[in-house]
Amino acid sequence: MSIHVIGVVALVLVFIVGTVRPVNIGALALIATFLVGTLVVGESPDEAIAGFPPDLFVLLVGVTYLFGLAAVNGTLEWLVDRAIGLVGDRPVLVPWLIFAFSAIPTTAGALGPAGVAMLAPLCMRLGERYGIDRRMAALMVMHGSCLGNFSPLNGLAVIVRQTAENNGLQVSAAELFLGNAAYNIMLAVVIYLCFGGRDLLRRRHEQATSVAALVRAGCAGTHVADGDATSSAVDAGHGGAASGTTSTRPSLDVPDRTRLRLDQMVTIVVIVAVAVGALVLDLEIGFLALIAAALLHLTFPSRFQLADKRIVWSVVLLICGIVTFVGALQRYGTVDVIGGGIAALGAPLLTAYLLCLVGAFTSAFGSSAGLLGVLIPLAVPFLVQGEVGVTGMIIALSISATVVDSTPFSSVGALTLATAPEQERRPLFRTMLGWGAAMVVTAPVITWLLFVLPTS
Repeated sequence: MSIHVIGVVALVLVFIVGTVRPVNIGALALIATFLVGTLVVGESPDEAIAGFPPDLFVLLVGVTYLFGLAAVNGTLEWLVDRAIGLVGDRPVLVPWLIFAFSAIPTTAGALGPAGVAMLAPLCMRLGERYGIDRRMAALMVMHGSCLGNFSPLNGLAVIVRQTAENNGLQVSAAELFLGNAAYNIMLAVVIYLCFGGRDLLRRRHEQATSVAALVRAGCAGTHVADGDATSSAVDAGHGGAASGTTSTRPSLDVPDRTRLRLDQMVTIVVIVAVAVGALVLDLEIGFLALIAAALLHLTFPSRFQLADKRIVWSVVLLICGIVTFVGALQRYGTVDVIGGGIAALGAPLLTAYLLCLVGAFTSAFGSSAGLLGVLIPLAVPFLVQGEVGVTGMIIALSISATVVDSTPFSSVGALTLATAPEQERRPLFRTMLGWGAAMVVTAPVITWLLFVLPTS
């Protein structure tokens, strides 16, 4: 049996067993990496795990450690309280604010993991305080980040354009950015409607209807009562509105204007410094966060007792295990074999669809940037024939390879999953896995219909 078939079958079995049974999928993936590498390929144990991602390991440990400190000493709660003061009692807008905030870093040029690492803990906590479904908040964070992936300032867009130009293809930067942005906005609407947005809208409508009815009742009372009675009726109406509001939406605590302690002020300064270093200076965010967290813990040990327990080792094991196994499959040439076979089919439209499908499936577990650098050259032979539009094909391939970042196995997904409390992490993982699988299936089809077919 071909090594490529064995590798794909092993990957499928890892997901089936890890989903059905309460065993960490990352541990199963590491076992599969060892068995396939040593028994099938004939590698040594060190060679078998050569695809272990040290950068992703440091990123997850450093970021969850830093924000674990910020949670333990109350800094995150203070920041969320300030955000509540700005947003007010308008929960219907909160998911869209989360989506917009998450899009800012990537649109400004930051890679997705850097932006999500800074914003996911705050956005998820803000959603929790407003009673927003955690699944909706998580998906809004991830797809907000995806919106800016192909901004002309973003590194992914540069990689795509340079790869295309190196192969003699011209891609419209504006169409690439706007096509990807529109697709993720469409997904945000679907997320809003499927994960609690309709309840928020209905709650808002019921509140408005209740207040309007009470106001009309108060106005009607002016025709049958004297001034004092009228005043009492209106006052009662306002009191009823308040009580009606309390009964139709979750209570929102009014934030106390507490003063920051020294350790909290230093924590905020450190988080801002890490954000500037990662987003502006393009420094390695994993080590920045790890160094910052260690220094904070050393400086204020009494304020951060047991904070290192906030490092989500289960998520670290999950992501690093899967990425190690997929890296081994890429090293064995499985992705190249599948992609090369598809590119040789000789049917441009079918080839375009299958390349998008391979891009979506593989990128769900690996590097989107690296994969695009592999798949775009494979599309060149049929693109130069002119039977399929170049920009449309590149847009479809780019969206298919990045919209699956909502899976829990991508850097963006792992960082978002790590913000969930332990008791909610497995249900959120299942939701992200299901949503990510839906993206793998639907993104190639929809992008093919929207961007490839009309240009053929």
